[in-house]
Amino acid sequence: MPIATVNPTSGETLKTFDAFGAEEIERRVAAAADRFRHYRTTGFDERARLLNRAADLLEQDAPDIARTMTTEMGKPVAAARAEALKCVKAMRWYAQRAEDLLADEHPAEADVTDSGAAHARVHYRPLGVVLAVMPWNFPLWQVVRFAAPALMAGNVGLLKHASNVPQTALYLEDLFRRAGYPEGCFQTLLVGSGAIESVLRDPRVAAATLTGSEPAGRSVASIASDEVKKTVLELGGSDPYVVMPSADIERAARTAVTARVQNNGQSCIAAKRFIVHEDVYDTFAERFTAGMRDLTVGDPLDESTDVGPLSSEQGRADLEALVDDALERGATALCGGARPKEYERGWFYEPTVLAGVTDAMRIHREEAFGPVATLYRVGGPDEAVSLANDTPFGLSSNVWTRDEEDVRRFVRDLEAGGVYFNGMTASHPALPFGGVKRSGYGRELSGHGIKEFCNVTTVWHGPEPDSRTS
Repeated sequence: MPIATVNPTSGETLKTFDAFGAEEIERRVAAAADRFRHYRTTGFDERARLLNRAADLLEQDAPDIARTMTTEMGKPVAAARAEALKCVKAMRWYAQRAEDLLADEHPAEADVTDSGAAHARVHYRPLGVVLAVMPWNFPLWQVVRFAAPALMAGNVGLLKHASNVPQTALYLEDLFRRAGYPEGCFQTLLVGSGAIESVLRDPRVAAATLTGSEPAGRSVASIASDEVKKTVLELGGSDPYVVMPSADIERAARTAVTARVQNNGQSCIAAKRFIVHEDVYDTFAERFTAGMRDLTVGDPLDESTDVGPLSSEQGRADLEALVDDALERGATALCGGARPKEYERGWFYEPTVLAGVTDAMRIHREEAFGPVATLYRVGGPDEAVSLANDTPFGLSSNVWTRDEEDVRRFVRDLEAGGVYFNGMTASHPALPFGGVKRSGYGRELSGHGIKEFCNVTTVWHGPEPDSRTS
């Protein structure tokens, strides 16, 4: 895939970039390794000063970088601004809290004594150069939620961003440079996917984090495993959105629309499978479908647009194939199911609701990355749990209920990294984020995320020699 900005609204190639050659890659890896030896010794106050400065600059830049993101990958510009400001929030959150999150831990005195120590503690040290392989769908947020905790922990970063958001990738490197970070702390690698293996195998690179597709995750995990290097993977999702009889159906249906079409439906944590109890199915389906049908599809730089184009022509083709397969096998499109007729250019697709989906259809198993929802009717909580878990993914989940027994049941039995009740899944710096099954492993954000790329070090001190026996 060429490294280029291709406007998904028009299909026009706006700017292309040459991939870095071996000499430039080596220069950047060497700079990162050299910088780590010094940066790791800086104090939390200095790291916080730098990260807060980056947050201030990003806040000022938000309108401009939002337009760049929208031009590169098609998200509505209002959502792009919100993404930039969410990054500002996360930067400031880690700048304020990292020292406490990584404070030494002290085992119980009885356990220390039992170990034979005079005193002992657990200390967190940075690992080193971390390679981040990041996707295009949240081109700022996905990077910052790795970079902010990694830099505050004393690591340095190398970013291999998606090839269709090169200007956003270069902006991030420039942002940290303008904030005053020393050369080598955070660098962008303008390279294709074929260059990842050699960088990851380089002994100067300590670990890797990847957000992206399952095949990409398998590849990075395999290489890292061969090199015995730590990885964190956040892969695909096919999140269930369960609606039980006690739910506030009006709110559930209204929120469901946003949960499905956020980021033009191109989000791993977007609700995708809507599992509705038969007692409220008809009411929910009617209101949800009406909400999806009423969305404004159009130019993502227009402030009134709800849903812009998909990020690429191939992405739209993949989504169309899933919908067409479902329709051919008996599903019904309650709305949508095709390209908007008014858009001959660009990679638009109508907000779509499919009913009558069965396990014979590809969309039942595969992630639909676009504004397409699947509706299921179930008879009770047992069937809802079984259907919700009937997927290879386990990123997050949403449940609408006011019944405490339902709450206990779904927390216990849903196979997912998160269970969100009476609301939609959203990432927040204070809450751990990640999945199970083929959605990956490890966690981002919160104290769990900052510790992922730390050396958890046991510091043990033996008792002083008894002077009477020495």
